[in-house]
Amino acid sequence: VIVLEISLMYMLYVLYFSVHLIPVNPIREDGLNPKSRKRIMPDLLTEPPAIDPVYEAHIYCNIPTIAERSMEGHAPHYFKLVSVQVLIRHGDRYPLYAIPKTKRPDIDCMLLPSRKPSHPQLEAFIKHMSKGSAAQMDGSLSSLPRYPSHSLCEMGELTQTGVVQHLRNGQLLREIYINKHKLLLSDWTAKQLYLETTGKSRTLQSALALLYTFLPDFDWKKINMRHQWSTIFCSGSCDCPMRNHYLEEEQRRQYSLRVKNNDLEKIYVDMAKIVGIPTRQLRASNPIDSLLCYFCHNVSFPCTKTGCIGMEHFKVIKRHQLEDERERQEKKLYFLYALLATHPLLNQTVNRLQRIAEGKKEEVFVLYSAHDVTLSPVLSALGITEARFPRFAARLVFELWQDGKRPKEHFIRILYNGADVTFQTSFCKDYYKRSSKPMCPLEKFVTFVKRDMFLVFNSTSYYDACRRRPL
Repeated sequence: VIVLEISLMYMLYVLYFSVHLIPVNPIREDGLNPKSRKRIMPDLLTEPPAIDPVYEAHIYCNIPTIAERSMEGHAPHYFKLVSVQVLIRHGDRYPLYAIPKTKRPDIDCMLLPSRKPSHPQLEAFIKHMSKGSAAQMDGSLSSLPRYPSHSLCEMGELTQTGVVQHLRNGQLLREIYINKHKLLLSDWTAKQLYLETTGKSRTLQSALALLYTFLPDFDWKKINMRHQWSTIFCSGSCDCPMRNHYLEEEQRRQYSLRVKNNDLEKIYVDMAKIVGIPTRQLRASNPIDSLLCYFCHNVSFPCTKTGCIGMEHFKVIKRHQLEDERERQEKKLYFLYALLATHPLLNQTVNRLQRIAEGKKEEVFVLYSAHDVTLSPVLSALGITEARFPRFAARLVFELWQDGKRPKEHFIRILYNGADVTFQTSFCKDYYKRSSKPMCPLEKFVTFVKRDMFLVFNSTSYYDACRRRPL
């Protein structure tokens, strides 16, 4: 009966999308012209039985509609939480690319608490962000806006949805780590935080939104935001020729897969005819980035005098993305790139966890605000192959716990979007089979980062692995 019910639900879901786009009720919740708005996203009740491009796109959007369940902060009662390190992807943003000869998506990036999606603290957040003169921000960060404020979004700008996503992230983590585990008390100091972001307004604003609802008291004088120029957060260890080699090989694999996909090529040819440009120019404009914005904001896809880009175009391109992710894991080129790309960041993480395990009380909460190209290689390097591609406002959390019965023993938990993925990691799979402990010994993580990451390169150090050519 359950199988039949799921099958019927999925058939109804597919049937929904076999019909033309359905106009939305003309209530102007978001300030846009209701006549130009159409629903293109269904309300999904259950995960389809097979990989479905529309369902995956829905997950990617991460629309903040229902309360999220999470496994953060779960441990036996005698364990003490001593540190949390969080790596986030920025929230929902306006596209980085535009489809030539089409009207840009009509998305408003002004923050309006009365417009959905909203958050109870959005209005207070806006007021607080306008008073941030006391904050310490590295270099160019000080010149970036603290929140989005354009009536028509600029390219790559964080949207109200993106702000709300991270207000919700911060609130969720506060309830667990502040209210329950008392990681930071009301008299917290700047030294207890380590904050770092890339130099994009969307990552800075995402970090500020999360911190605003997370911290016991958001005090600008205690906010010291560091600027990271590299999207892989390699800091002073970015010189790695073999990392670049594996990235180039991975890009060749991507190209090879694309040219083999006849359905994809037909879709690009058809879309190019609709907008009246050469196919190669359309492909170079990365149309999926723009189409995802239409999809996530429930706006009908663009039309010209020749025709309209439709759901079938979107589904074929998104399906190819999913096939590319699957082959990427099989071919291992991206995995080799990921190991070298993420070692500096993971090494910094391990060193900090070791210091705290030794009794240091500084930098007990860490926030890195980054991009999909930051999170994706970290997940791959850790061996978390079951994880979905980083959605908007994705979060990867490293928790450090002290065993109250054996205070010298420390353990880590790794969580991705609230799910405990500790024992999906390559360095703790075997330990899980032999132990009843619900966590991974810190030493396992340390050994992985300091030594085991280099074994596949027949090397013993990051420097050597970055320069040793494959046999």
